[in-house]
Amino acid sequence: METNNVSVLLTGGAGFIGCAVARRLIAARHGEVTVVDLLHPQVHAGQRVPPLLPAEVRFIPFDVTVRSAWVSLLRAIAPDCIVHLAAETGTAQSLSEASRHASTNVVGIARLLDALLEADAIPRHLVVISSRAVYGEGVWQSGSDRFSPGPRRHEDLLRAQWNPKFREGGPEAVPLPMRADSTPANPTSIYGATKLAQEHMARAWAAATDCPLSILRLQNVYGPGQSLTNPYTGIVPLFAAAARRGEAIEVYEDGLINRDFVYIDDAAWAIARCVTEPASGCRVLDIGAGKATTLLELANRIADSFAAPPPRVTGAFRDGDVRSAWADIGVTAAELGFSPRWDLADGLSAFLEWMESCARLSGDLDD
Repeated sequence: METNNVSVLLTGGAGFIGCAVARRLIAARHGEVTVVDLLHPQVHAGQRVPPLLPAEVRFIPFDVTVRSAWVSLLRAIAPDCIVHLAAETGTAQSLSEASRHASTNVVGIARLLDALLEADAIPRHLVVISSRAVYGEGVWQSGSDRFSPGPRRHEDLLRAQWNPKFREGGPEAVPLPMRADSTPANPTSIYGATKLAQEHMARAWAAATDCPLSILRLQNVYGPGQSLTNPYTGIVPLFAAAARRGEAIEVYEDGLINRDFVYIDDAAWAIARCVTEPASGCRVLDIGAGKATTLLELANRIADSFAAPPPRVTGAFRDGDVRSAWADIGVTAAELGFSPRWDLADGLSAFLEWMESCARLSGDLDD
């Protein structure tokens, strides 16, 4: 595929990540960029097009679950590359709103795949943005034994048994990094299950149609542009909002949950790179910083930035949350030349500066 004049369709492209990818594609002059998005009020206050979406893109309000809309769109634009970002992403919310997540995440991609055939618009490359949530707890090691835990049981969490166990009385288990070519997919949340379903559907369809496919499993993306009003947006804005109010950040479990925080510019670079360096067949890649950070460390960094009280470890928990998640990005580095440029200190500084600028401009924290 010639990469200097590629028409790209971004679904869910008015979201935090989509805006950053669109800016990269527009700046690099890769070709026409079309963005479709429902502008869900949980993410977009007032259902406004976000100011970070470049004016040069073609924006179309769009519901990915409506098949007739897909057919009309694809017949009109027939994109060379489709980056499918549209998704419901609330891990905790998915437990009580499973139908909503299944509709957008599973039915949504099914509608896309059906419409691509009906409109005779199979792209030259399909990029599906997935999630580390498909791994669930990933792989842990206890002594010489490796195992893939299932969801942590509610009764174990009530007893503050945070880490999975291989067997009672055995060595303490430690988590291993997640890697697409060796870590089994074993989701522990409904959200994760819907993202894995997306992957399976895309792989089966792509194999049958000979459409090159890239699946990118993102870790915890954060940075400027992230919704400051959505309670399910991510832990960085939630911690920052509490510290900005002068409150002690509440940290769940024993504070030692860990996550891989990847800055938005690095994640957007990797996605845009997929557009310019398409797959030849099917590839599944991990996108993260490649480092594990405990939530207590994150909370301390943010609290210090606002001179807020020290974080408070509460012992509370959320069913469906995983204990540990971070990526081995070696394969992604080899495939895409991916090397994260933002460390956590610099990324948090940039995010908090942007957050303060939003508050100064609007007097509140609307996105």
